[in-house]
Amino acid sequence: MANPPRTNPQGRRPASAPVRPRQAPPQSAPAAKGLLATRFNLGQQFRAESPNFYWLVGVTLLTVLIGLIMVLSASAVDSFLTDGGFFVSFFKQAGSAIIAIPLMLFVSRFPLEIYRRWALLALIASGALQLLVFTPLGVESGGNRNWVDIGIQVQPSEFIKLTVAIWLGVNLPEIINRVGPYSFRIFLSIFPVYGVAFLVLLGGDLGTTIIIFAIIIGCIAFSGVADRVIVLPTVAVSAVVAFYVVTSPNRMNRIMSFLSENCTDYTNACWQPLHGKWALANGGIFGVGLGQSKAKWSWLPAADNDYIFAIIGEELGLIGALLIIVLFVVMAVTFTRIIRSAKDPLVRITTGGIMIWIVGQAFVNIGVVVGLLPVLGVPLPLLSSGGSALVMTLLAIGVVLSFTREEKPIKKPLGRRR
Repeated sequence: MANPPRTNPQGRRPASAPVRPRQAPPQSAPAAKGLLATRFNLGQQFRAESPNFYWLVGVTLLTVLIGLIMVLSASAVDSFLTDGGFFVSFFKQAGSAIIAIPLMLFVSRFPLEIYRRWALLALIASGALQLLVFTPLGVESGGNRNWVDIGIQVQPSEFIKLTVAIWLGVNLPEIINRVGPYSFRIFLSIFPVYGVAFLVLLGGDLGTTIIIFAIIIGCIAFSGVADRVIVLPTVAVSAVVAFYVVTSPNRMNRIMSFLSENCTDYTNACWQPLHGKWALANGGIFGVGLGQSKAKWSWLPAADNDYIFAIIGEELGLIGALLIIVLFVVMAVTFTRIIRSAKDPLVRITTGGIMIWIVGQAFVNIGVVVGLLPVLGVPLPLLSSGGSALVMTLLAIGVVLSFTREEKPIKKPLGRRR
């Protein structure tokens, strides 16, 4: 028979015998998945893989903050005359920012597979929303039918800008692999984006249509195709724009006023550009002071929207205007860094399109205000009032932030464990 195991006088095993570690009692599922486990973790949202994330978030939030301050100042008079309160327009803009910033951080956590899976559906949905402007829900303003009133006014064309950039980022690499980077058949294969751009043009919003076509051409340029392939669509788009300008008396008035050396139609076509320049001139180097603009007292139309840069120049002076330009330059540099470090063509193409949209539209707006371009009716991104534009611009930046997760991580210093 086998000998029984030896025990000491107290009935315990000797020290040499292995001791099984005690197991903690199992934790109940509700306790493990409580409210603290599902709360919004702000620290996790800011945990990034690349310094480009922090650069882009920083410049975006600073620009939005300046925009809220300037919307409050520029819209106070018109808001009081229209709605009976000085802060109505500001509260709308601030509410949009409060909604859009968390959405931007939420989208920044998306993996690339999300865009590949939902790009087509998002493009179709944006086109369907744009069709609503031709129903009784559509709202016309300034000759453009480009808004939908569903209790709040929404501009579907802003959604189209983002979905076009994402759809092209997903599909252009496959199209180029199929037809080659030197083939003009690339432009026949991206017909869906022409369709949604044409819907915007049908609403009469030529400025937004130009921005959408700039996004399309920018995405194609960043896809790596030959330069000669880009020339043809650029010429074609220019011809379409010229046709719509020539056939519209209002647009022709703007062009002729811009080209004339001495503007004679002061009370109509020249009113807005002239008062915009006078506001900038009144600001000088240091400005007249925040809230002290004279142009916003019903002298300058769209003071809180298309011409908010003129109010910035008047109240904050040349220094404030240059600060806005520097912010967009920093944003462009950050976008370029993300493009250069991209390994996936989806990242490169979509980021390029969004950069053309945001930075390009910013400099078009500034060019209009300072008199380098004729009046086009495009707002200043992140600064002009407009909830739809602010929300969709921040969502677009959130998409680019999600791309930075694919970049080289930040090296953290090794600390001593406690």
